[in-house]
Amino acid sequence: MEATQVKPETTVAPPEGPGKKSPQLTPPKKKRKWVKRLVILLVIAALLVLALSRCMSAGTQALSSVYLPYTAAMHDMTVAVSGTGTIEPIQSYKVTTLVSGEILEAPFEEGQTVHKGDVLFRIDASDVENNIEQLQLNVQSAQLALNDLLKTQSDNQKDRNVKADDAGVITELHVDRGDSVTVGTVIADVLDRDHMKLKVPFHSADASGFYVGQAATVTVNGTAETVSGTVESIAATDEVGPGGTLVRQVTILVNNPGVLSETSQGTASVGGAACASGSSFTYASSSQITAKAAGDLDVLNVKEGDRVSKGQVIGVISEADLETQIENARIALENAQLSLKNAQEKLEDYTITSTIDGEVIEKNLDVGDNISGLSNSGASVTYPAIIYDRSELTFDMDVDEKDISKIQVGQKVEITADALDGQSFTGVVDKININGTTASGHTSYPVTVLVDGSPEELYPGMNVSAKIIVEEVGSVLTLPVEAVERGNTVLVATEGCLDEKGNVADISAAEKRQVTLGRNDDNYIEIVDGLEEGDVVLAPSPQGSNMMEAFAAGMG
Repeated sequence: MEATQVKPETTVAPPEGPGKKSPQLTPPKKKRKWVKRLVILLVIAALLVLALSRCMSAGTQALSSVYLPYTAAMHDMTVAVSGTGTIEPIQSYKVTTLVSGEILEAPFEEGQTVHKGDVLFRIDASDVENNIEQLQLNVQSAQLALNDLLKTQSDNQKDRNVKADDAGVITELHVDRGDSVTVGTVIADVLDRDHMKLKVPFHSADASGFYVGQAATVTVNGTAETVSGTVESIAATDEVGPGGTLVRQVTILVNNPGVLSETSQGTASVGGAACASGSSFTYASSSQITAKAAGDLDVLNVKEGDRVSKGQVIGVISEADLETQIENARIALENAQLSLKNAQEKLEDYTITSTIDGEVIEKNLDVGDNISGLSNSGASVTYPAIIYDRSELTFDMDVDEKDISKIQVGQKVEITADALDGQSFTGVVDKININGTTASGHTSYPVTVLVDGSPEELYPGMNVSAKIIVEEVGSVLTLPVEAVERGNTVLVATEGCLDEKGNVADISAAEKRQVTLGRNDDNYIEIVDGLEEGDVVLAPSPQGSNMMEAFAAGMG
């Protein structure tokens, strides 16, 4: 089917009156509407740009008004560490006591100066003194008991030593070391084989002229051998010999040449006089060593075949019971002496003396008061007396861990007190305590300061502020601490940033700059590099910082 194009109808307006011509056809107005809309949009955009420009200008002016200018200038800097403390006397003595009783003496008054060793309180110690007298008697009694036992031990010592009565050879031991023995127990047999004795009769007339030690000649029967000897003893009385003659026995001691025994016989002559008859030889000595005390044979230092001399100690017998008694007596004496010493030391506690030179700040008890429980007429007393040595004053101040390495003994300290307006004092660092105190992950260390001159204006208990002078830096280029931002940067005013009065006019004309920092004190910080003297640095005032935050929030 063929499409038929329909042309739009044209509307013809009727004539408006007689003589009027018919109107012409009017074309569409689409192009005019598009232009009009464009103009409207351009007007709106212009208005928005104008509003935004005014807003930004107003914001810039507002921001500029909250910045303060700071000029980099030379400044005499002193590096110091600050802190606070409480004034104390160099020494104080707060009297305490370990005893109780009535105060008999208190020879001092409040405000008085006392010296080390002066008596402050004397307390009734009659009970302790009576106890000391009894303990002294106990010591004397214990000493006497020990002395008696020691004397008995000394007297018995000679009996406890086992000795040989004669020289000779140990032929037999009857006991072993450690055996228990009683008085009379045979310890050993001793035989002297080196010497022989020959006891023969001489006519009384001849013997009366002999003397002990006189030389003699002995003849051994059956061998005709002669040996020399000496007269050992001469009988005091005569006896009837063979044939009715009177004879006297003479004992002669000879050295055994090695062949003589108790079966050998012989004769002798003395001074040319021969004996009346012969006799058998005997050993010079044959004896037994016996115990003269009872106990254990703790020591036995010989064996069979050993040669001993006369009086030689061959063993020791213990007396366990006596030694135990002596040891117990020693312990009793030591205990008695210790009890006496403790009582005497306790007696010293009843006299309280000052441990320092100083002024009596408080006297809370007096004569007649009972010091028991530290009470005075029922009122609780912390200390009977308090003494201050104010010859020097001191205080402790806490130093932060980041600053403690700067502190040294001897550094100067500047001191002020809130209670003393307009007055300042000086001191020195006296001691640095490395035993720090940690709280909330932060550590501080106590530093002791000694005040110069002990000024009378400073009283114990006063609060003071102190600055430890770490270093006198001298004149250096500085800025106020608040002018430096994080990251060691500053905002430097350039051309157009400041008005003719030096106020901040256009903050956008400032530039951020990196600087190198040096030392600082409480107010200023040293600028080592990045600025020159006279450079102006901008930094928000404390109030301006709040305004900037509010402005930023509003723009957001």
